Amino acid sequence: MYKSTTEDVTYKIISEFAKTLEMFGLSPLEARLFVYLYLQDQPKTLDDMSEALGKSKTSMSTSIRSLSDSSLVTLVWRKGVRKDLYEANNQLFKTFMNNYVNKWIDASIHQKESLQKLQQDLENQGTEQPSELLNNLNKIIDFHKQIESSFHHLESD
Repeated sequence: MYKSTTEDVTYKIISEFAKTLEMFGLSPLEARLFVYLYLQDQPKTLDDMSEALGKSKTSMSTSIRSLSDSSLVTLVWRKGVRKDLYEANNQLFKTFMNNYVNKWIDASIHQKESLQKLQQDLENQGTEQPSELLNNLNKIIDFHKQIESSFHHLESD
């Protein structure tokens, strides 16, 4: 019978959980890096991350910056350690849902505003537009308003 090593199991956990996190908009490397840090009991340096994931220190730096910008990892200070140390934010559900919801809200607001500007431009042209086109544009704008409202509701829960 095959017996899995801790390293094998850790690799499988990283691979499987990373697939879930990719659904939240993380790149495959960012997702694997986050899971790696989440599974660690101590903060890690870029060198540690690079060695563990088999990627360059530059790609680790880029990915850690992105995760940090999303509040998924935190820079940790430790006396006597000169290199930057990072650890994962352990409040998984809240952090990922807030991040995801905010991205959807921002995207829907941006799209709604672009569509409303298009609607305004059409109205200001003074040329006759097919009523079906304008009705459908209004429905699309309403759709974006509903998305925004739904995600704002999720945000407050």
